[in-house]
Amino acid sequence: MARPRPLEFDKKKIVAENRKARYEYFLEEFFEAGIALHGTEVKALRFGEGSIAESYAEVRNGEAWLVNANIPEFSHGNRFNHEPKRPRKLLLHERQVEKLHGAVAREGMTLIPMSIYFNGRGRAKVELALAKGKKTHDKRESIKERDWKREQGRLLRDRG
Repeated sequence: MARPRPLEFDKKKIVAENRKARYEYFLEEFFEAGIALHGTEVKALRFGEGSIAESYAEVRNGEAWLVNANIPEFSHGNRFNHEPKRPRKLLLHERQVEKLHGAVAREGMTLIPMSIYFNGRGRAKVELALAKGKKTHDKRESIKERDWKREQGRLLRDRG
C-alpha cells in the first residue's frame, strides 16, 4: 500500500503576478478560480513562464473567461502546442459568476487577475479581484504614501 502524502494545502507556487494592478486599481473583493488549460499550457506554467500583466477577465454567456493572458508555447511541445493568447475559461460556481457579472454591469467594476499559481494539490488557480480604476490624483496619493512609508522605515532603521 502506498504511503499517504502529507497535507500541504497551504503551499502556493506563484507562476505569474500582476504587480501593477495594486497601483492602477482599488481592489475590493478577491475570488479564487480554477482555470481550464491544455496539457502544454500546464507544462509551460510549471516552467514558470506566463504573463498576466495586460490581461483581464470577463463574463460571457454565464461563463467567466480570462482574456489576453500570455502563456508562451511549450518549448518541447509538438504540433499540438497551444495558442499563446487564447481566451481561457475560468472555473467558478454559478453564483460567483452571477455576482461578478452584476458588479461589472451595474457598478462599473473590472475583473483583474492578480496571480496565477499552483495550489498544494498541484491545481492551477487564478486569483481574481473585483476592482475600480484609480484616477490620476489617486495614483499620486498612492505614490506619496508609499514614499512616506519607505522614508519612515529608513528613519526607524537609522535611529536603532
